Amino acid sequence: MPFWKIYHPVGAFTAEDKRALSERITGCYRGLPKFYVIVVFQEVAPDSFYKGGEEASNFVRIWVDHIARSFPPDAKERKAKWLSWAEAALAPYIKDRGYDWEIHIDETPFDLWQIQGIAPPPPHSDHEKLWVQENKPVPYPIQDPAPAALSEN
Repeated sequence: MPFWKIYHPVGAFTAEDKRALSERITGCYRGLPKFYVIVVFQEVAPDSFYKGGEEASNFVRIWVDHIARSFPPDAKERKAKWLSWAEAALAPYIKDRGYDWEIHIDETPFDLWQIQGIAPPPPHSDHEKLWVQENKPVPYPIQDPAPAALSEN
């Protein structure tokens, strides 16, 4: 799942801005079920947002957690290209409005993720294609039981 947490000044985005920006972000993830993409807007009061020890009243910080897919360690060009897509999606709402911004991406291991108690299907599998089509998790037969060390606890 891509999980985006957007920390921003109070009033930076209207409800319509949030909806439109979340749609633009979702569009960056072609081939994934749309419901995988979660965007949270977190307003931060001026006296609670600091950058370099000073109030950051014109700053937007974006923290992205990727789980459904991760980049190979040596995929420097793919990473740069993907970040350029993300920046293009954000630009009308952040850069073009004169905000300073920063983005980073963490990658969580795929096997440490569940949706409604279901391990997501393998990437590009027929089951994942069904999840894309249905835009919701659909139970399927899981072949890999929990490791013995974890199931004993």
